[in-house]
Amino acid sequence: MEMLLSTKGITICLFFFVLSLAAAIEIPLSVSQLPTITEQSHTQVAYPFDEDFTIKCEARGNPQPTFNWTKDGKPFDLSSDPRIVTSNNSGTFVIQNRGIINNFQGKYRCFASNVLGTAMSEEIELIVPSVPKFPKEKIEPLDVEHGDSVILHCNPPKGIPPLHIYWMNIDLQHIPQDERVSMSLKGDLYFANVEESDSRSDYCCFAAFPRLRTIVQKMPMTLKVSRLKHANDSGSPNAAVTKANFIKERKPKLLIPPESAGSSSSVTVIKGGVLLLECIAEGLPTPHLSWVKVMGNTPKDEPETENFGKTLKIDQVTAADEGTYQCTASNPMGSASHKFHVHVEEPPQWLKKPEGGVYSVGTNLVLLCEAIGNPEPSIQWKLNGMPIDGRTFRGRISTREISLTNLQLQDSAVFQCEATNKHGTILASANVNVLNIAPLILTPDEENYATVVGYSAFLHCDIFASPAADVRWTKDDSIEPLSTFRYELNKNGTLEIRDTKKEDSGSYACWAANSVGKRAITANLDIRDATKLVVTPKSPRVLKSHSILLKCQAEYDSHLKHSFKLSWRKDGDELPVNSTEGGRIILDRDTLFISSVLLEDQGVYTCVASTALDTAKAEAQLIVLDVPDPPEDLQLSENQNRSVRLSWKAGASHNSPVNESIIEFEENRWEPGRWQELSRVPGNDTTALLSLAPYVNYQFRVVSVNAVGRSQPSKPSLRYATPPAAPDKNPENIRVEASEPNEMVMKWEPLKPVERNGPGLEYKVSWRQRGVETDWNEELVKKHSLSVRNVPTFVPYEIKVQAVNHLGSGPEPNVTIGYSGEDVPDAAPSGVSVEVVNSTLVKVFWFGIPRDRVRGHLKGYKVNWWKTKNMLDGKRHHPEKHFLTFVGDRNYGMIPGLEPFSEFRLTVLAFNSRGDGPESSPVVFETPEGVPEQPRFLRILNFDKDSVTLSWGLPKKANGHLTGYVLQYQIINETQEVGAVSEVSVTNRSVLSWRLAGLSPSTKYKFYIKACTAKGCGKAATEEGLTLAQGTYAGIYEGISTQGWFIGLMCAIALLTLLLLTICFVRRNKGGKYSVKEKEDLHPDPEAQSIKDEIFGEYSDSDEKPLKGSLQSLNGDIKATGSADSLVDYGEGEHGMFNEDGSFIGAYSGSKEKGSVESTGSSTATFPLHA
Repeated sequence: MEMLLSTKGITICLFFFVLSLAAAIEIPLSVSQLPTITEQSHTQVAYPFDEDFTIKCEARGNPQPTFNWTKDGKPFDLSSDPRIVTSNNSGTFVIQNRGIINNFQGKYRCFASNVLGTAMSEEIELIVPSVPKFPKEKIEPLDVEHGDSVILHCNPPKGIPPLHIYWMNIDLQHIPQDERVSMSLKGDLYFANVEESDSRSDYCCFAAFPRLRTIVQKMPMTLKVSRLKHANDSGSPNAAVTKANFIKERKPKLLIPPESAGSSSSVTVIKGGVLLLECIAEGLPTPHLSWVKVMGNTPKDEPETENFGKTLKIDQVTAADEGTYQCTASNPMGSASHKFHVHVEEPPQWLKKPEGGVYSVGTNLVLLCEAIGNPEPSIQWKLNGMPIDGRTFRGRISTREISLTNLQLQDSAVFQCEATNKHGTILASANVNVLNIAPLILTPDEENYATVVGYSAFLHCDIFASPAADVRWTKDDSIEPLSTFRYELNKNGTLEIRDTKKEDSGSYACWAANSVGKRAITANLDIRDATKLVVTPKSPRVLKSHSILLKCQAEYDSHLKHSFKLSWRKDGDELPVNSTEGGRIILDRDTLFISSVLLEDQGVYTCVASTALDTAKAEAQLIVLDVPDPPEDLQLSENQNRSVRLSWKAGASHNSPVNESIIEFEENRWEPGRWQELSRVPGNDTTALLSLAPYVNYQFRVVSVNAVGRSQPSKPSLRYATPPAAPDKNPENIRVEASEPNEMVMKWEPLKPVERNGPGLEYKVSWRQRGVETDWNEELVKKHSLSVRNVPTFVPYEIKVQAVNHLGSGPEPNVTIGYSGEDVPDAAPSGVSVEVVNSTLVKVFWFGIPRDRVRGHLKGYKVNWWKTKNMLDGKRHHPEKHFLTFVGDRNYGMIPGLEPFSEFRLTVLAFNSRGDGPESSPVVFETPEGVPEQPRFLRILNFDKDSVTLSWGLPKKANGHLTGYVLQYQIINETQEVGAVSEVSVTNRSVLSWRLAGLSPSTKYKFYIKACTAKGCGKAATEEGLTLAQGTYAGIYEGISTQGWFIGLMCAIALLTLLLLTICFVRRNKGGKYSVKEKEDLHPDPEAQSIKDEIFGEYSDSDEKPLKGSLQSLNGDIKATGSADSLVDYGEGEHGMFNEDGSFIGAYSGSKEKGSVESTGSSTATFPLHA
């Protein structure tokens, strides 16, 4: 169990073992030691184009070693030739490339010596090559007969390998080679048999030495091939050649190896090298070469051959390749063979090398030296570079071992072991340093160390001592060695503190002691806070093409802020700091932003924070969501007339499981290229049994759907055609549409293309009058309608439509009832009467026409009315007709918007789809008086000190006999507070002005004037005025009206009003609809009554002129009554209807009138009823 460390001064102990440092630490140069070869050259070639050649030999030791050389086993004086340049305290020398340097060729060995002993290098061979040249010679032409065997010898000069040989002509074109003509490994050109085409005078052998950068050419050789003399008498050259060939034909004969070598030969190859076995034969026809291993391990693979089968090649030879190989040359005349006995040998290799080290006085020494090779290598021991004389050597020596007991300081020496066979020599050296010194601490004193909490701390104390030293560590002021399992002393003296804590900070001391002396150093340790990271979001799931921002939040020790660094990695690979992919991926310190996320952006993103002391990582798994990949590999199976099974392979779901697959089809007979949905398959199912229609040439595709969206469609399947059949269904939606009287047009929805089921689709139409016992009338048609003439007007018929194609008929059709063509009604409603509700509203009653007189489907009734006389002045009016439509079979309706105190006439007619029937006889009715409209104006003419004179105009419409006026006034101010209303009754209807007295000076007043009839008073006109304190009084038209700002304001208002009127006029001309709803502000009409839950029908003039004076009477002036009429009591216009709350939306139609809004057609207005 872990123990908490105490504060400074409390000791925790640990006893450490004695360290054996003999081989662990390199001997410091300050300590006397034997020489050690640290660098040397190996085999070197003195190329003629080099300026000089360096042969290296470096060594270390104390005292500083001196150097000596031998060449070919004899002492070599470096000062014997001025071309040799040496360096102080170094065995390396440089040979300058001047003059003849062949005498420098040889095998060199370097010896480094001081008073303690001598170190020896491996042999260094220096090769001084000569420039290769072919000898100048005269080569006699070769005259041979057709079919003879010929060898052209190259005999290339010696040089540094590798050597490359080429046979070319004088134009540097390669001589073609094949089974008949080929080059041996030595470079000679062999002809198994010659042909006349081989005759030429420019056979040239080229030898290339790449390391010497040299190519040399042999003198051209001439080869003449002639026919056999006794074959020249033939008339045909080809016949002569054939005859000559027949005479020269012979079985193969091996040229390599030559017959003199016998039937077999031995070949030795070095392990790890390349084995090349060669057989070249002559003969006619050209022999064929083959190889086989007849003894030894059978090779795993067929042996590799080159040069048209004439060379067997094995790379990296092993012991398993040892054995007997046979080559056989054969042609139809016979065969020849040769066996190669292959022996695999190897140069010496170490099994155990002698290992030196540091030894203390009185200890024992054992050195081992073992090597293997083929042939078995011989072992030779040397002491300081010289063979050991067993007679004088005080220790024991054998082939593989040297031992010494009770070592003394004078036993320090360099022991060399050399293993040799015919393939090479290897050398191993062992420095035996016998020392007796006090401990040396190689780590500097007062080193400062730092680590972070939870990490391990390593305090170094590198020690060299002989005998080995005891090492211990203490903390702070304690002298007791450290203990507990968290502390561990490594072999090199380093103290490791595992799982550090803050309290581990402090000063530590390392103590080293042996029998000769002791030493100590101190080390300071600081513990920092560990770096912590969090990446948010942790596991983001992002739609493809969207963006993602990863944030890396870090906490680290303030002492480490200068070394703190952040970086990002994706799947272990570091992302560059600069933005990548054209700015799509942006790294900005602790954030990683990816815009337009791609599928390949998915992966593990790691934020890496590093300081001088620790590294922290935090990961975020980015998952990219996308629509699935298109399904693949669509297959059809289980083929039936009306079904087929479709199977497919689902595409990648891109982290969102497929929840549905949509199967679409396309057929190329009716709508080629148009894909239609056929079926849907839930979940991850990848097969579906599809129900098919007859006579369709199907092609299918599949779309996968996941939570992100739909995939691209798959590639289409193969086509699948179903056989034709009789129709499965008949047309639907059979109807008789409006037509001329005495005509019936029957229509229906045609079958879809995939419902035809076969060729030759037609429709069999059957009809007969309902209720009449008669046979069915039948007709076959190809279109989806049929017109029948000379039928009674508006009579019910039974109708059937059946689908038929070349393979038969559809199922028995259902019977549909339809009516023949309509005509306008031929009767007018009767018993028309009018009930006056108030001055602007009447209720109309009538008796409907008989059903047989409708001659069609009754649509409703229309009420027409027009004004004939004004009751106030008795003036007659030109008839301007208006109408309201009442939908359905009903016998009453409400007529709103009438002018008060007027005489009207009214008619009623029935209508159907064909049009209007005749009107009823006109009914005359009168509307009673109503309240007047608002006076045209109210003006302040003059203010006296405590009075004011007012003037007003007549009302726009009196709507009855005026009985007088009501004048009201009250004090007002800027805070919207008003005083009590005072009232004056003007009973003389002809008075249009009045003087009010008793007003307060410097006070603002508001004045109201209303016109009255016997029914009550109408809406008031208003005006405001201010009295002045100095006794000078001004109305709204005096004083202010002379001010410049007021004149400008009035001009702006006038211009704006004109502009608005112009816009309204233009829009009304374009058929715009305007609401004419108004709300009375003061004193509602006492005569007006509300009609609760009732609506009005369409209202229209005969010449499309609006009804004067009707609008205000509909705007809140009709008060509630005890009427029990229902909603259906009011007519509908073309656009008229009621909202669910009972408000009315209707059409108000009329022609232009001064002050009205112009319309190019039937203008409409909204008439809400206010309770």
